[in-house]
Amino acid sequence: MFIVPATARSWVAVDPSSDFSLQNLPFGLLAPEGRHVTLATAIGDFAVDLTVLRDAGYLSIHKYRVLDAFEEFTKEDLQELRRELYELFVDTNSELRNDADTRSKAFVPLENARMLLPIRPPAFVDFYSGIHHASNVGMMFRPDQPPLLPNYRHLPVGYNGRASSVVVSGTPIHRPSGQTKPKPEEPPVFGPTKEFDFELEMGFYTSRPSAMGHPVPIEECEDHILGFVLVNDWSARDVQRWEYQPLGPFLAKSFATSTSPWVVLPDALEPFRITTYEQDPEPPAYLNSPKGMRYDLRLEVELKTAKAESYQRISASNAKYLYWGFEQQLAHQACNGTPLGYGDLYASGTISGPLEGSFGSLLELTWRGTKPITVTETGETRTFLEDGDSIRFSGYAQGDGFRVGFGNVEGTVGA
Repeated sequence: MFIVPATARSWVAVDPSSDFSLQNLPFGLLAPEGRHVTLATAIGDFAVDLTVLRDAGYLSIHKYRVLDAFEEFTKEDLQELRRELYELFVDTNSELRNDADTRSKAFVPLENARMLLPIRPPAFVDFYSGIHHASNVGMMFRPDQPPLLPNYRHLPVGYNGRASSVVVSGTPIHRPSGQTKPKPEEPPVFGPTKEFDFELEMGFYTSRPSAMGHPVPIEECEDHILGFVLVNDWSARDVQRWEYQPLGPFLAKSFATSTSPWVVLPDALEPFRITTYEQDPEPPAYLNSPKGMRYDLRLEVELKTAKAESYQRISASNAKYLYWGFEQQLAHQACNGTPLGYGDLYASGTISGPLEGSFGSLLELTWRGTKPITVTETGETRTFLEDGDSIRFSGYAQGDGFRVGFGNVEGTVGA
């Protein structure tokens, strides 16, 4: 593990409010105009083409011959590469700073950078680890019963989703169709969802495979987590309400899942780790983690309608509200001996806070459509998303004069 000192600064201009400080140095896939895809990092307002740096002699050529896919790298490779990048960008090293020619080729303004999905996951799993979200849904749909189902505090609830519909931020999102049952006394109907929603989530990619029939002990799960992204697991609430019993989400969740393009390594988040978290009852041994994998990460949701000129913040939450830690999620997935793959994507489930302004979905923010949100700029109201609406997530950990963030994950709803 390599943690950049909190006091370290770069010769690259980095605003204190930038997600991409010297303490971060995430990785993504950049598609430069006229060239092959390349691994990149982000610092300040720039995406940095690592192939250009390698060809100019700034990276260890014998270790980094190919830079066109994450799959070429182990987690340890990326940790070492991140350390090299720190040494290049720290303000005490003037070598690259004085090489204007290389910088002009390698540094791409983020606003012009075409970023791809970091890893095309062979598998996608969505958990339900946000306890406030689970409680809110229980209160809405089972008002005469306890908000949480009996299993919630004993295991991380989840389901296997649709890996082929995971897309990178900025990909247009179509309005899905499915069966719904608007009136209990009438037959179901087929058509576009009328309750289109977002879900504010964190996600992680796995870093190494495991053998079928061999559970991964929770003590080893951190070694299997490559890095983190923001996730919007779009949802058709009316479709889900009719189809999910008894086997869970299907068409309502399989049409699109958006992720942020930058993968933030666990090393960068380590200073923001939450070391104490009470779980009641105590988890069983296979989920009892000696050092929980939770982080103090501020999360925000913004909405922009087709008529509006700017985004409006509608929710502010925090990843600390997850009941089940990331390593617990992975340990539960692997406890039955299912084989893990490189680049599997695991999403946390909707991360809602305890107060109304911190809920992570429109289902909760409008309380099942009974409390519409008003768009200040235009006077419009929303209970669920309409065609032309755009949703943007952001997330970051706040340090002393710097941030470690994820950039944005955005999507616009179309017909």
